[in-house]
Amino acid sequence: MQLSEQEIQRREALQKLRDLGVEPYPAEGYEVTHYAEDILKNFETKPGDYEQVSLAGRIMSKRIMGKAGFTDLKDHTGRIQLYFNRDEICPDEDKTLYNEVYKKLTDIGDFIGVEGSVFVTRMGEISIAVKRFVFLSKSLRPLPVVKTDADGNIHDAFTDPEQRYRQRYVDLVVNSGVKETFLKRSRIINSMRNYFNAFQYVEVETPILQPIPGGAAARPFITHHNALDIPLYLRIANELYLKRLIVGGFDGVYEFAKDFRNEGMDRTHNPEFTVMEIYVAYKDYIWMMAFTEKMLEQVVKDVNNGDTVVQVGDKSIDFKAPFKRISMLDAIKEHTGHDITGMDEVELRNLCRTLGVETDETMGKAKLIDEIFGEKCEKNYIQPTFITDYPKEMSPLCKRHRSNPDLTERFELMINGKEVANAYTELNDPIDQRERFEEQLKLSEKGDDEAMFIDHDFLRALEYGMPPTSGMGIGIDRLTMLLTNKSSIQEVLFFPQMRPEKVATGPKPADFIALGIAEEWVTHVMKIYPSVEELQALKPTQVHQKLNGYRKKNKLEIAALQLADVESWWS
Repeated sequence: MQLSEQEIQRREALQKLRDLGVEPYPAEGYEVTHYAEDILKNFETKPGDYEQVSLAGRIMSKRIMGKAGFTDLKDHTGRIQLYFNRDEICPDEDKTLYNEVYKKLTDIGDFIGVEGSVFVTRMGEISIAVKRFVFLSKSLRPLPVVKTDADGNIHDAFTDPEQRYRQRYVDLVVNSGVKETFLKRSRIINSMRNYFNAFQYVEVETPILQPIPGGAAARPFITHHNALDIPLYLRIANELYLKRLIVGGFDGVYEFAKDFRNEGMDRTHNPEFTVMEIYVAYKDYIWMMAFTEKMLEQVVKDVNNGDTVVQVGDKSIDFKAPFKRISMLDAIKEHTGHDITGMDEVELRNLCRTLGVETDETMGKAKLIDEIFGEKCEKNYIQPTFITDYPKEMSPLCKRHRSNPDLTERFELMINGKEVANAYTELNDPIDQRERFEEQLKLSEKGDDEAMFIDHDFLRALEYGMPPTSGMGIGIDRLTMLLTNKSSIQEVLFFPQMRPEKVATGPKPADFIALGIAEEWVTHVMKIYPSVEELQALKPTQVHQKLNGYRKKNKLEIAALQLADVESWWS
């Protein structure tokens, strides 16, 4: 592993700490009595509560001024300034703890524990006068140093998306606001859970590894179970298992589930995503619409300080119930001028050509209608809108409409041009369900790799009888994007899926020897310049000065470099 100069220096500091008898990675825990946010909010009104405090966190800055120094400490609640005074830290003759350990061997990124008292500096900043400190963890890699000037401008920000998503642990440390996104995500889920629990619905868990990938039209991930010698599929939906529980006698069940679909990735799709699905007996989709809008209104209030209006880009979206309702056929007619009622597959394919909607030969009626709606209608629904009464070909698990057998009792909730929730009056007729599955099988034989499998065990469950039921699913990732004003799903996932990181092979000593660098110098040159390209990107005078400075600092017993020798490396 090729180490940078800073990484080498930190490893050297690590050894020096141990040589001084300081354990950089102690085994024992550290008792914390106070947190930065608490102190900053309450010290001025209750100063007597902070005469003795104990905090732990990460060093984010360090400013040494002779016998005193200031350090910013960051814990999970925020940042607070520490004041180190040499004679407070080291009241006896031995000043090693301040002069060596604090001044020279602590780095930005290190975790320390401090004890002391809270006071206000002459500049008016609430700070902690440190009386004792201990190492809790030595950081061997330097954090990106994000600087803010007097005008509030940020410099050297850690902004590259690939680096941020790949190294989320760094992103969370150096970029303020990132943590708040994920705290808000947690509050969304907790608010939803509290809402369901108030109705005494039961949170359950269903299998992730499934013998049949049911409950949605999607391409699954496939794996193999060695002991049973069978293929298994990562869950694409948990619907069929939750409905089995309704058959078994539960009145209402819900699950926050990880689902997996082996499909494309973009700003709104990740192959692994989080969905909440809920099923309630003796209800229909009309009831579920009212339930959903009231639940979302409450969730938004809980995470938005009581306000129902959320700013998403340049749009203000109001989650105040009730939401607008429009049927899918009316939506298509409104935005295309064409009434698709009663159209067969050939007519729909011709209409797609007329509208400029791309299709392929594997698409049946359901996919063609879905493409028309997706291309021509979705983007128009910014405020929360229920799209209702889908054609039956689009909903293999949904009950036929009570007044039109060509439609189903289904709604999708569209917000900001994207689907956020999907719900049905669930199909509980086992004979009808079997016919729908068989229609899906025909699509599969035609080449549609997203068509549903026939789940014979689920059909058997329906034959035992499932009461009238309504089910609804919400994409937690998309809802979080809306409520945190993020345009990319990667911003609301701690660890989004990414291509494998390309690992640099690193330079070889022979590459440097080929430049004419003496073998006794090669190891030291490689520590400072990780590649020949980086070395030759600098001026010979810079490299000459740097290397001879390194030789002097490390007391190397090799001859000093002459400028002429260094200049020859560029020839």
